Amino acid sequence: MNYPEERNQSQRILEAAYECISTKGYANVSLREIADNAGVVLSQLHYYFGNKEGLFREVIKMMIKKYLFEVESYLKKGKTAKERLSSLINFFKEMLKNNPGLFRLLYDFTGLALWSPSFSTLLRNLFKDLSNMIEELILKNSHLMENLQGYSPALLARMILGAMFGTAIQVMLDEDKENLPDALNAIQIVLD
Repeated sequence: MNYPEERNQSQRILEAAYECISTKGYANVSLREIADNAGVVLSQLHYYFGNKEGLFREVIKMMIKKYLFEVESYLKKGKTAKERLSSLINFFKEMLKNNPGLFRLLYDFTGLALWSPSFSTLLRNLFKDLSNMIEELILKNSHLMENLQGYSPALLARMILGAMFGTAIQVMLDEDKENLPDALNAIQIVLD
């Protein structure tokens, strides 16, 4: 049985891990640092999550829920396919401006997923879910698909998602961040 104080303590640990990793990166964060940030002893991390991988798996799950919820809420803002794509582009721009830590976390965990089967499954499912949202809420049954005959909505959804994440990483790495977010607008050309 989970008591409220246990849940609060494990939640504090997750939030501290999220904050530490999003600001310093997976490779630069120790469990001790996370425990200190959460205001718990190191053994509590092991008690609740087993090991570093178990803790980070839970942080990934938390990040995934956040991404999926926020992306879906932005996609549902528009009524037409073009408006929904524009909303998705605005989501990426706002995240780059206001919450780049969430992107850093995603990129950090994506790198880990290339080497870790348990992380790989989680990230693969995230990208699959995001592509499915784009397909269902932007491309499927849209007149926009008329110009793109020969390509399935699923394939185009993956291409749009890849272009957006690829552009976002360029924005994060480039010193001239002023104009690069507008490169996300170019994705709409595909559907014009």
